Amino acid sequence: MASVGITSGQTSEAPPRVSEWQRFRKIFFDRGVVLAGTLIVAVFILIAVIGPLVSPYDPYAINLREALQGSSSTHWLGTDAAGRDTLSRLIYGARTSLEVGLMSVILSSLVGITLGIIAAYYGGWIYTIIMRFVDALMSFPMMLLAMFIAAMLGGGEKNVIIALSVSLMPQYARLMCGQVLSVKEYDYIAAVKSLGASDFRILVRHIFSNAFPPLVVQMTLRLGHSILSESSLSFLGIGIQPPTAAWGSMVSDGRNYLTDLPIMSLAPGLAIMLVVFAFNMVGDGLRDALDPRLRGRL
Repeated sequence: MASVGITSGQTSEAPPRVSEWQRFRKIFFDRGVVLAGTLIVAVFILIAVIGPLVSPYDPYAINLREALQGSSSTHWLGTDAAGRDTLSRLIYGARTSLEVGLMSVILSSLVGITLGIIAAYYGGWIYTIIMRFVDALMSFPMMLLAMFIAAMLGGGEKNVIIALSVSLMPQYARLMCGQVLSVKEYDYIAAVKSLGASDFRILVRHIFSNAFPPLVVQMTLRLGHSILSESSLSFLGIGIQPPTAAWGSMVSDGRNYLTDLPIMSLAPGLAIMLVVFAFNMVGDGLRDALDPRLRGRL
């Protein structure tokens, strides 16, 4: 029987090395729904950035002579009760939603992450005070807490950002606290401490970097939730105040004309649905790509 082996002159080659970026890209874009969500988010951000360049009309220009017009060649999505172009207000509303969503997520994550790290790393009475405060905030439903704060502050973009930031903050604090409690028990953390590393270096360089992937997923998911919450507050009249273009207030303004001009409410409502769906899909894709336990799952 002929022996099987490696003939002379032939060498075994190692499989090609796949970088982390290549692995992330393959897993992230492996699902069509995640790719669709990414494209929607990209278009949404582009519209928000270049809104003034592509808007056909001034979204705040009142023209009562053209009030409550249907779709036409001059006004693709018609006009509202004040004669303002619906498409132009829809475009500017994207910028409002993105600003509120980003700012509320950034502020809430900064405060929540800081509180969670401090509570979990130092423990003791510091942990008790911080986490009982977080538990008190979490005892209220997020939307109810945001409504209460927004109503108390009087609405407006800045106040809505504050309201959403406070209501979102406990979730980041809880998530970060759990991550730090797990990571700080690893042997390499004890080794770094024994080498004399400062608490700040340990927290930033070794603990936060390992707890960051779940936070990225949470922030992406909460972006869509923040946009939906802002739209809900604006719909109720305690969010973005007129005449600022906001999708929630546009839905509210159009509900009185659903029979004759349904596009007034349907257009901003569809925009809200698409954007929230897109951010949720992107967050789901990031979860699969960043969590080694979920890689390869659909």
